[in-house]
Amino acid sequence: QVQLVESGGGLVQAGGSLRLSCAASGSHLSMHDMGWHRQAPGKQRELVAAITNGGSSNYADSVKGRFTISRDNAKNTVYLQMNSLQPEDTAIYYCHARLFVTNYWGQGTQVTVSS
Repeated sequence: QVQLVESGGGLVQAGGSLRLSCAASGSHLSMHDMGWHRQAPGKQRELVAAITNGGSSNYADSVKGRFTISRDNAKNTVYLQMNSLQPEDTAIYYCHARLFVTNYWGQGTQVTVSS
């Protein structure tokens, strides 16, 4: 069983940066594919960025060039560096881990970008 805890969210002005962290416990993440998803009010949850257990990453078109996902398997932690934040990035950001067909989710962290 994997427990995921996100941190690093908050309020930032447009153009600013935040770094989200997702710390895992209960299992080592080295074999898991990891991702960050977000859900804005009234919208469906969407994939923001993902990174495989081999280190390959992919991004939603809306965040390409601004967000970077990374992982530190030694620290059992996944990060999302978010630069040039815009009001449309406002959402709850969720960490996700997947091993084969089993999925784990964190409780989410709020990111609010003011204009």
